[in-house]
Amino acid sequence: MEPKSLHARYDAMHEACVRYYIQDETMESIARYLKLSRSSVSRLLAEARNTGMVRISVEAPGGSSSPIARAVAAIFGVRVHMAQVGEAASVTTRFERVSRLAAAILRNSVKDGDFIGVAWGVTVSNIVPYLERYPLHDATIVQMNGGTNYHDSSARHVAAILQALAQTFDARIIQFPVPAFFDYPTSREAMWSESSVRHVLGLQEKIDVAIFGVGSIGAKVPSYVYSAGFLDEKETQNMRDEGVVGDVNTVLFREDGSWEDISLNKRASGLTPQELQAIPRRIGVVADPSRANSLLGALRARTITDVVCDDTTAKSLLGLLNPADYQETLAGLDLSITGKSASRGRRQEKPLRPPNTVILREVAESRYSS
Repeated sequence: MEPKSLHARYDAMHEACVRYYIQDETMESIARYLKLSRSSVSRLLAEARNTGMVRISVEAPGGSSSPIARAVAAIFGVRVHMAQVGEAASVTTRFERVSRLAAAILRNSVKDGDFIGVAWGVTVSNIVPYLERYPLHDATIVQMNGGTNYHDSSARHVAAILQALAQTFDARIIQFPVPAFFDYPTSREAMWSESSVRHVLGLQEKIDVAIFGVGSIGAKVPSYVYSAGFLDEKETQNMRDEGVVGDVNTVLFREDGSWEDISLNKRASGLTPQELQAIPRRIGVVADPSRANSLLGALRARTITDVVCDDTTAKSLLGLLNPADYQETLAGLDLSITGKSASRGRRQEKPLRPPNTVILREVAESRYSS
């Protein structure tokens, strides 16, 4: 019979955890000691994980070790966490696998007392369902960009993300109740002078870990900021005219990573790439190969320290690069890449000799091979 009182149950749970996880005893042994059934011990251990008494983490400090991931890491100076999905995967499968990986990376990146920054969007909305409960002490969820527009002044999509993260980490929420884009730059300047807004801006400066997606104007999976009424047709056309490919945190950039002279950014509420760079760990998540040019811009703007993506998106990213530009960066790396033989269609291991050019050429060619 399981302990009935809360104190007795807590004591039994703690004893079971110490014996199982620290002393390496079997469930049968613990059950005999506690005079419980094996299934009761199993339930106690499960409850301990759910309540945060036990925290299990898997360290992956160096990211993925595949040749594609290592090439991206070497070129951009980031950690790359790559889900193997394959080019034939459906949109749903791709988002699911990348979202699961991103949830695990976030969970293993936070600790007690952290300020955790989040930028709302389609990608982060897909990550939230895969977050397992991981209670922290004195943690804070900080909204990094405004989320309202004239179609939706309540920003329910933002509130749902923040609430889910707060429940996952037992954290308090700091909301940022301002528009995603102000109507005028002067409106933004006036709002930034308000004491309540300055308080949130000050907390944003304390963020230890941030997670966000990479928006894209031309993505097959529409970015919420471009499809939900935040910008009108004229503003969207102006973005295209200025060479914008996407955004991080609702701050727009070009493929070359430039962003400061884009007119709409004077009205944007999110942290700029320069401000993001003050955050020690910045997890950028992409699960859509059609966003490769946006990911390239985000990396060149140095908004990301940890890329979480799928293999096809990583290949598409490398396919945008000129091999000659990265000879010195990739030289000396012991890389190999699995590619298709053009004549027989069989997969072959090909050493990258020289590694500086072959890996990028191989990726570019594979985009057009059958």
